[in-house]
Amino acid sequence: MDKSRFSGQVMAITGAAQGIGKAVAERAAREGASLALIDRTPYLEEVVAVLRERGTDIIALQADLEHWEEAREALDQVQQHFGRVDIMVNNVGGTIWARPFADYAPQQIEAEIRRSLFPTLWGCRAALPHMLAQGSGVIVNVSSVATRGVNRVPYSAAKGGVNALTQSLAFEYAGAGIRINATAPGGTEAPPRLTPRNRESPTQQEERWYRQVVEQTLDSSLMHRYGSVDEQAAAILFLASAEASYINGTVLPVAGGDLG
Repeated sequence: MDKSRFSGQVMAITGAAQGIGKAVAERAAREGASLALIDRTPYLEEVVAVLRERGTDIIALQADLEHWEEAREALDQVQQHFGRVDIMVNNVGGTIWARPFADYAPQQIEAEIRRSLFPTLWGCRAALPHMLAQGSGVIVNVSSVATRGVNRVPYSAAKGGVNALTQSLAFEYAGAGIRINATAPGGTEAPPRLTPRNRESPTQQEERWYRQVVEQTLDSSLMHRYGSVDEQAAAILFLASAEASYINGTVLPVAGGDLG
């Protein structure tokens, strides 16, 4: 860890109240970044309070990034507060249900796509004008190796969209001094979610379907284990840093050998 790796840089992180996003924020703070943490839950304020007490230049922005206007307003506020947006980490997403595709209701399919594609799509769209104006920037999207996986077809489709978005945007904006990459996490151990994605208690059948997801995740990893949030954060911040200055348009699997 380099305590000055992100010194003088402004990093916006979405989904920063818990899990991978929180781990990215904590490590980036230790490495000198000024931070704008964006999440739709009020728990974000607790993360910001702790990091501010440690001396981090930081702001909290509550926004539902499934909606364009809230994403645009959040990034405009980052620009207004810090005067620039150097790094954008798009971390919002995650499976809401786990079931065979034929058992998904149409509204569930739409909800999965909204949750795991649109926050990244809107986050990129909101950050790019600021990066174009300053002539530089880095975007790191958080995708998933579950683009190939059981019982998560809508989520897989959404994350496949994130991969395509990442590669196409990198091709389009490399000449403008903007790098765009993604990580593709595998199964990741994290503390229990403060806000569950699905508030309904699972049925016995749903629990069996979810166990199939866990079994497939472990079987697909050469290391046959889940990763940690710190292992995911390390890869994200590597791609965000100048150490990855010649890496662009890449989706980096962080899944113990599972390539998705």
